[in-house]
Order: sequence, then structure tokens, then C-alpha cells
Amino acid sequence: MAAVKAEEISHPPMDQLQGLEYCIDSNPSWGEAVALGFQHYILALGTAVMIPTFLVPLMGGNDGDKARVVQTLLFVQGINTLLQTLFGTRLPTVIGASYAYMVPIISIIHDSSFTRIEDPHVRFLNTMRAIQGALIVASSVQIILGYSQLWAICSRFFSPLGMVPVISLVGFGLLDRGFPVVGRCVEIGIPMLILFVIFSQYLKHFQIRQLPMLERFALLISVTVIWAYAHLLTASGAYKHHPEKTQLNCRTDRANLISTAPWIKIPYPLQWGAPSFDAGHAFGMMAAVLVSLIESTGAFKAAARLASATPPPAHVLSRGIGWQGIGILLSGLFGTVSGSAVSIENVGLLGSTRVGSRRVIQISAGFMIFFSMLGKFGALFASIPFPIFAAVYCVFFGLVGSVGLSFLQFTNMNSMRNLFITGVAMFLGLSIPEYFREYSALALHGPSHTRAGWFNDFLNTIFSSSPAVALIVAVLLDNTLDYKDSARDRGMPWWVKFRTFKGDSRNEEFYTLPFNLNRFFPPS
Repeated sequence: MAAVKAEEISHPPMDQLQGLEYCIDSNPSWGEAVALGFQHYILALGTAVMIPTFLVPLMGGNDGDKARVVQTLLFVQGINTLLQTLFGTRLPTVIGASYAYMVPIISIIHDSSFTRIEDPHVRFLNTMRAIQGALIVASSVQIILGYSQLWAICSRFFSPLGMVPVISLVGFGLLDRGFPVVGRCVEIGIPMLILFVIFSQYLKHFQIRQLPMLERFALLISVTVIWAYAHLLTASGAYKHHPEKTQLNCRTDRANLISTAPWIKIPYPLQWGAPSFDAGHAFGMMAAVLVSLIESTGAFKAAARLASATPPPAHVLSRGIGWQGIGILLSGLFGTVSGSAVSIENVGLLGSTRVGSRRVIQISAGFMIFFSMLGKFGALFASIPFPIFAAVYCVFFGLVGSVGLSFLQFTNMNSMRNLFITGVAMFLGLSIPEYFREYSALALHGPSHTRAGWFNDFLNTIFSSSPAVALIVAVLLDNTLDYKDSARDRGMPWWVKFRTFKGDSRNEEFYTLPFNLNRFFPPS
């Protein structure tokens, strides 16, 4: 028997992911691009509805307030996505609400100065204004780190090895948003998961007029079928005698968004009144802004790979963080009840459709702005039950996590040092946030519980984020443990050419600003 050649059992590392139909600067036909943009809009609705649905009632708001917050969130989400794709990193990323802000926001909601207000609507408005003030002040962290290029300087301590746990846990760290939510209504969640996998993977070669229809639009088709099935179950009275929690998760008529949303409403800055400012609230929110910065950094690198682009240079990454800071500022001015970060599920959809086109994401931003102003129509799509979204999150979060693992191809995984760093950072990145979540669920407060509320919010927010913990552990170990003699093992010879804009000729193709703006903002 002939000896097996080395090239037959190994695969050469590749700067750009292969097998994509459209990369960052290539575009499908207009009809296909519009349909794909609408698909991204539908997916972005999940988090945009889930977060206000949870927070607004705690603030004292009613269904009408919730509908207005969802509209405002989608409107600002559309603006931020356009700004990021035009002037930020220029990667095909949706900028949406983030769970990273939950700890400081819930802390503000439970502030004694608000809980003692008896009128629910007055309490809602006062709490919203406090959240707005905290977001406006905290946004300065990303604006300063981004536009001063300080984050670019920090990113010089990153290596492919150090980024593997961070990018991976951007996806895997959201495991509690996946099947645990599907399990709240298995009769629609599991069929959605199975149907989506069948359409997007097993039937992906099915074509109509040379278009892989089922692979490209698996999300739209699956959501339509399962949404109709869920509506049929609701109309037939299948949930009539079920517990209230089951009805909230399974029925299609419990969101109360369609009945309460206005026909036409254009969100505007300071629509809830003048923001109020408190130093303690602002410091706590700054931790969430730092967490969203870390999570978005990992998401940007994953999006670059799924758009078949080279890793964003430090200058471009820092520019994107600066624009994300502007997005958080807009969230504070408009009152969206949450700050901004890259939408992880939409990054996963890039890989599932094999379309990484920037134009598609810009079209989806147009849908967000349009439907946020036409309240009733937007509310119709926003009434999709959460387990339907959670089913596809199981796929998209896993896909983004695996993109992080793909960076291991540039490192030496026969090195005991690298195995140690990767394993410890990945495990602690999952284990520490799980401890913080379990502790909070039992004690009704985080492990950090001192008299200084801002300090508690800061620590509880940072260590409740898997990517943040992974970054702290991985970057610390990678830059202190035998780092001088392990540059090649860490993947630095491959990584170094992508640190600067002019380090690789392809960077100009992917990341140059439009309208010839590079004349005024020359890349470094």
C-alpha cells in the first residue's frame, strides 16, 4: 500500500473562507438582494422584541409603551447598521440591541428612587430617562477608544490563538438563548429547528432558475411554515387550558403589539423627555459598553471571515468601534432601552446563506427603518413567537462559534502551551459566567454585592459575559506565557500583515471608505 502524502491528510491555511456565493463587495441581483435583506430584517426582530418584552413591564410600561420601544429600537438599529456599513468597518453586520446591557439596566430599574413611584407610567418614563442618561455618558467610552485609535493599539496584543476563545464564545457563550428558549414551546421550536436544517443543508442543491432557493431563503420559508402552524394551533384552541407561561411562548396573539402599535409613528430624539444623569448608573453602564466592545470585536472578525474578507486591520476595527459608540449615543438619545452591539445571529446568517454582501445588509437596514415607522405592519412580523427565533439561533450561534475555531488553522495545536491557553480560556469563559448567572438566579443579586452599586454592576456585567472573560484570560496568558519564543506557534507571522491597512493589498478593496473619504481620513 502506497504511503499517504502529507497534503492528503492536512489542509493548507486560507486567509479567506472559500465556498461563498457572494463576498463583501459582490452583489446578487436586486430582486434577490431585497429578499435576502428582508430575511435579515426578520431575523433581527427576535432580539429587538425580546429585550423590550422583558424590560418594559419591569419599568412599569404597558403594551403601548412596549410597542413604541420596539419601533424606536428598530429605527435606531437601521440607522446604526447603515452608519457601520458605510463609514465603520464596512463589514456586512447588523448593529442591534444586546443582552450585554441587561445587568446595569435591571440595576437602574430596581433603584429605590424609581421603585417607590406609585404611578406605573411615571415610573416607566423616569426609569427610561435614567437609562438614556447612563447610555449617553457611557457611549463616550467606545467613542474615545475608537476614534483615538486606542483600541487599535490594544488590538496589537491579540493573536490568532488569543482570538480563538473570544470569537468562539461570541457564539457558544449565548447557549442559554438557544435550546432553553426552544424548550418553552417544543411543539413549534423543534419543528422549526428540524425544518431549517433540512432546507438549508440537506436540500441546499434544489434550484429554481439556477438559484438555490431553499438554501438561500431557508429562514424565510421555515418561519412562514412554522408561524402558520403556530397560528393554526392558536386558532384551534390548543393552548386554551395551558399555563400562562406556555401561552406567552406558544400563542401568536399574546405579543399585544399589533393592537397597541400606531399606524404611523416616526421616533425622534428625547421622545420620552429629557434624560436624567447619575454617576453610579453611568459607571455601571460603562462596563456593559466595554463588554459590547469585546463582543463586537469578535463578531467583526467572524463577519469578515463569513464575508470572505481578510481580517479587519487595527485601524478599521477601531473605526468601527468609534461608530458603534455613536450608535450607543443614538440609542440613549432616542430611548431604545438597550445599547448597541453587533447582532450575532445575523453574522451566522451570512454563513448559512453563503451571501456576505454588504448591500444586502444595507437593504435590511432600510426595512428596519421603513417598518419601524409603519407601526402596524412592523408589529405583525414582530408577533412571531420567540421559540421560532431561538430554534435558528441554535444554528447561527453555533456557526459563529465554529468560525472562531477555524482560526486555530493558523496556530500550532501540537504545542502544549497553545493547548493550555485555548482550553483554559474556553472553559473559564463558559464556567465563570455560568456561576454568575446561577448565583444571581438564586440570590436575586450578583456575587459582587457591596454597598457601592456601580462597583457591583461593573464586576457582575464583565464576568457575566463569556467573550469578556475569554479575552481577559486568553490575552493575559498569551502575552505572558513563553510569548517571546512562540510567535510562530501563536500564528503571528500570518497575523502581522493584517495589522495595518497597507499590510495587504486586499484591505483597500474591502475596507476603503466610500465617496473618496480616505483623502480626509487616511488609513494607518
